[in-house]
Amino acid sequence: MEGSPIRSRPPFNPLFALTAGILAISTGAIFARLADAPALVIAAYRVGLATLLLAPVALIGCRSELRRLSLKDLRLALLSGAFLAGHFAAWISSLDYTSVANSVVLVNTNPLWVGLLTPLVAKEPVRRKTVVGIGLSVAGGVLIGAGDFAAGGKALLGDGLALVGSLCAAAYILLGRTLRQKLSLTAYILLCYGSAAVVLWTVVLAAGLPAAGFSPGTWAAFWAMAVVAQLIGHTSFNWALRWFSAGMIAVSLLGEPIGATILAYLLFDEGLTLPKALGGLLILAAIWIASSAERPEPVKR
Repeated sequence: MEGSPIRSRPPFNPLFALTAGILAISTGAIFARLADAPALVIAAYRVGLATLLLAPVALIGCRSELRRLSLKDLRLALLSGAFLAGHFAAWISSLDYTSVANSVVLVNTNPLWVGLLTPLVAKEPVRRKTVVGIGLSVAGGVLIGAGDFAAGGKALLGDGLALVGSLCAAAYILLGRTLRQKLSLTAYILLCYGSAAVVLWTVVLAAGLPAAGFSPGTWAAFWAMAVVAQLIGHTSFNWALRWFSAGMIAVSLLGEPIGATILAYLLFDEGLTLPKALGGLLILAAIWIASSAERPEPVKR
């Protein structure tokens, strides 16, 4: 994390951050399944505990930066957090109705939406190799989830919620790409995670959902999601947004179905088949192709 002015060069290869982010976010669906609590409560604790841990560091290191923040940038950061809240609320809810593989595949179709919206929102052209990577990544995701798609109203509801989560994630990534040109990592994630926590906790309290009385295992899952999936996973991608395009970040997020599917197989005995293995290889190829199209350079200020 950082509170200092934007550097002209990355301190290390941003691909390492993307790798760490993929490994960390792959645990999110697993911890959500292990938490015995309503989906909205799980989402609220994920970003709420992450904000709680982050706030002291950010308020000390970024106080002057936060004071200089323009009203426009503040609104965009809060909007980014609202989309992050919508992403978590829809995606974690989908896990109650469909398999881990289906959920993470559908929620990670965001490269399609990012690719379509990047020229309009971030004012950046989509590179040819990035387009190829988007196509391969989506094809790989379909292979991973195709064998698990179940018929029926509940399964379709879960699939629909995961798609809503994907659209929210795309908006969150695109807004983050714009804001990371101006804000340090610490300042941005404090505003983004904090506003997401406010939105989710407002909904939880308004709906009268339980906020306490959980088992030790559920509390452990809450903290694991906050530290591993959120502070390490999402923050790694938010850091990399300064050096890579939104399309590249979205394609890299497609690494999550690989890790989540393997963990679901080991922990929940959800099937690991040849199509899923082939889908994983396609996604890895997509990440490599998309990353080869970009050099880790800072965005223009």
